[in-house]
Amino acid sequence: MCNPTSSSPRSTSIITTMIDASLLHDLLIGPFVEFDFMRRALAGVLFLSLSAAPIGVLLMLRRMSLMGDAISHAVLPGVAAGYMLAGFNITAMGLGGLIAGLVVALGVGLASRYSSLKEDANFAAFYLTCLAIGVLMVSRQGSQVDLLHLLFGSVLAVDVPTLTLVAGVASITLVVLALIYRPLLVQIVDPVFLQAVGARGTLWHVLFLMLVVLNLVAGFQALGTLMAVGLMMLPAITARLWRDRMGAIMLLAVLIALVCGYGGLLLSFHVDLPSGPAIILLCGGVYLFSLLFASQGGMIPRWLSHRHHQRAGFTPDRKDAS
Repeated sequence: MCNPTSSSPRSTSIITTMIDASLLHDLLIGPFVEFDFMRRALAGVLFLSLSAAPIGVLLMLRRMSLMGDAISHAVLPGVAAGYMLAGFNITAMGLGGLIAGLVVALGVGLASRYSSLKEDANFAAFYLTCLAIGVLMVSRQGSQVDLLHLLFGSVLAVDVPTLTLVAGVASITLVVLALIYRPLLVQIVDPVFLQAVGARGTLWHVLFLMLVVLNLVAGFQALGTLMAVGLMMLPAITARLWRDRMGAIMLLAVLIALVCGYGGLLLSFHVDLPSGPAIILLCGGVYLFSLLFASQGGMIPRWLSHRHHQRAGFTPDRKDAS
C-alpha cells in the first residue's frame, strides 16, 4: 500500500522554493512592477548612471574631482532663482541651474587665468559663496521642505518632464563624449602634445565643463544639488580601484552606478528612507569595500603585495649572511 506521506519532503521542498521565489520577486522586482513612480525613478537612475558616471571618470583622471562638487553647489542659486520665479517648474529651475553653473565655470576660468590663484582655490571660493546665496534665497522665499527638496531631491518624485530632461541630457552627453573622447584622452595623458599640434584644448575643456553642468542640472531634481555629484564621482572613484584602463573604468563605473541606484531605490522603498541619500550611501559602501579589497588599488592587497616583496627582498641577504 502506498504511503501518502512518502512524497511530502519533495513537496515541501518545492513549496519552500516557490515561497522563496515569490518573496524575492516581491522584494526585488515587485515595487517596479506595481508602482509607476518606481519605474520612473528607475529609468531616471538608469539615464543618470549612463551619462554622469563617465563624466565622473574623466573628472577624476583629470584630477578635477572636487570641481564636480563645486559646480553642484554653484548650481543652487540658479535653481533657487528659477524656483522663486516659477515654483517647482523643472524647465525654469533647470535653465536657472544651467546658467548659474556655466557662469561659475567661466568665472573660475577667467579668475584662474588672470589672477595668482589656481583653479581649485577659485572653485572653492565660488562654490562656497554660491551655496550661501542659494540657501538664503530659498530660505527667504520658501519653506524648510522646499529647501530640503532642492538640496537633497527625491528620485521617487521624478515625473515625466523630469525624466524627459534627464533622458535628453544623457543622450547629448553620450553623443558629445563620443565626439570629443580622443582629445580629452590626449589632454589627460599629454596636454603639452595637444598644444604642440595646435589642437583646440580650450574648446574641448569648455565643452567638457558644459557636460558637467548639464549632468548636475539633470541630477538635481532627482538627487538634489548636494547629492547629484555623488552618483557622478563615487562610482568613478570606486571603479579606479579595480581597473586601470579608461574604457574598463568607465564601464565599471556605469555598472556600479546602476547597481547602487537600483539597490538604493529598493532600500528607500522597503525601509522608508530618502531615496537620494540611500543611493549615495550604497555607493559609499561599495567604495569603502573596494578601498579595502580591490585588486588594483585596495589597501589590503597592496599591503600584502608590499609585504611579499619585502620578504623576497630580504631572503637573499639572509642567505648571503649565512
